[in-house]
Amino acid sequence: MNVWIETTFIFLVLTNLRLLGLSRLGACIRTVALQGVILGLLALPLNQEDFQSALIVSLGSIVVKGVVFPWLLFRAVREANVRREIEPYIGYIPSILLGVVLLGISLWLGSRLPLPDRAVPPLVVPIALFTMLVGLFLIVSRKQALTQVLGYLVLENGIYALGVALVLKEPMLVELGVLLDVLVAVFVMGITIFQINRTFDDIDTGKLSSLKD
Repeated sequence: MNVWIETTFIFLVLTNLRLLGLSRLGACIRTVALQGVILGLLALPLNQEDFQSALIVSLGSIVVKGVVFPWLLFRAVREANVRREIEPYIGYIPSILLGVVLLGISLWLGSRLPLPDRAVPPLVVPIALFTMLVGLFLIVSRKQALTQVLGYLVLENGIYALGVALVLKEPMLVELGVLLDVLVAVFVMGITIFQINRTFDDIDTGKLSSLKD
């Protein structure tokens, strides 16, 4: 099980760094979907004492993050007729370099935070922090509303990883609550993207500044 958990952490780091260097929205959506499936599978080895609850959380995460969200986002891409993130606030190579810095900071912070249970793998906290920081970075550094939605999902993935590992008594209630909140948020964001695209014929959130005029 430890090998599977460590492999999962490696995949999370790689998918986070890949997101920082991608411009194609379709590839970004697939990467976030893969990240959701990986996190769904992570719930099983981390919560063996309550396998039934862990299985429900795992299946719910895989279905919502790996199927429902990608379907909604691909539909938004088709309707908005946008394929790439063009001219982000921070370029892709600097984004990757900053991602490496964020990974180092997360590892440093994670090594100094006490874990409530010695059975929890020590890399859970730093990798979860790194995932949350990458999500926040995508939200503030990208112009396309769809990419910002993906950043929000990556941020939630980090919260999910931390919750699955550390909430030992009632992980199912906590994680299903988080999934429900994210599902509602994605629907709201989808409506927002549709309204932005209909008003400005584009989903570049930078054009919202024209509302000041």
